[in-house]
Amino acid sequence: MGGIVSRDDFLWTYDEQPHTSRRRKIVKKYPHIKDLFGIDPSLKWVISAMVAVQIFFCWLLQDEDWLLVILMAYCCGGVINHALTLAIHDISHNTAFGQKRSLDNRLFGIFTNLPIGIPISVAFKKYHVEHHRYLGEDGLDTDVPTEFEAKFFNSAPLKFIWLILQVQPLFYGLRPLIIYNKLPNDLEILNFVVQIVFDLVILYFFGVKALFYLIFGTLIAMGIHPSAGHFISEHYVFTEGQETYSYYGPWNLCTFNVGYHMEHHDFPYVPSRNLPKLREIAAEYYSPLEQHQSWTWVLFSFVTDPKMGPYARHKRAASAPQVLEGRHILRQYWEGIFNYFAFPEIMKWISKSIIVNKSD
Repeated sequence: MGGIVSRDDFLWTYDEQPHTSRRRKIVKKYPHIKDLFGIDPSLKWVISAMVAVQIFFCWLLQDEDWLLVILMAYCCGGVINHALTLAIHDISHNTAFGQKRSLDNRLFGIFTNLPIGIPISVAFKKYHVEHHRYLGEDGLDTDVPTEFEAKFFNSAPLKFIWLILQVQPLFYGLRPLIIYNKLPNDLEILNFVVQIVFDLVILYFFGVKALFYLIFGTLIAMGIHPSAGHFISEHYVFTEGQETYSYYGPWNLCTFNVGYHMEHHDFPYVPSRNLPKLREIAAEYYSPLEQHQSWTWVLFSFVTDPKMGPYARHKRAASAPQVLEGRHILRQYWEGIFNYFAFPEIMKWISKSIIVNKSD
């Protein structure tokens, strides 16, 4: 405990990710498993209730003592907000309204984002797709730590600090900008504007303590917090040869079953509420695999075990180039508005006027 991490490189592998082949085997043996795909009809109601509860807590805490606000943020608000980030994860797979209503899913993700206090929903979606498609691939999967993180945070005290910093605005949020800096799309801008307006509304009506409750709860629950154990438990290599791990404990009740991570990567379009059914159907494929019993123990082991650290991840050579520009889903709407008010013609007229004036 406290020694230097023994690994000095990632676990480079030249095999395809295991989820692809296992998915084919399971579907071949249990074709009816496709019945689990689709929409979770309860998701939008559960999320709406969670958003309403957080706003209610903002009202309750506006004049309370700072100590109570901090304790509530860690024990209650942080748990709810962390759950909402995982609801965004579920929505990113279009499980709220289905594959044919992509825009509705993105807009609902922006709504789900509100109590979190920091705009993450749309940006998470565009990078999470790559995490599934190119698991562990260099420069494509931004869930894998950077070389700097792996080299610098190489002892127990530094790993502990690294866990604290695993919050959206820091390493977990900045990493995509370093590894795979995609250009922002129109929905990201909308996500940002809506979130800032919501934060200002909370600040105006309920005060700084209420806004602090929301944002501090988000940050603290993404670092040293039992609910954050899934960040480490999902893909950090605790057992040689196994790349993804599941956890079937009680934290799944308030994290939208994110612990069923092996099952989720095998079948990303199965809504989270159906993942236990998936495991039950294909139990012989999942029961023999190594699984985690406690997310708190995962965090403790990560810090104290010299074999563990940011280097303890499988990595592959990139199989595709980076695509920096994303799709502007709202393009047809704002282009229609611009054309309706003749903005293109106005801009042409202005540019011609400037050219004529310069020539004179």
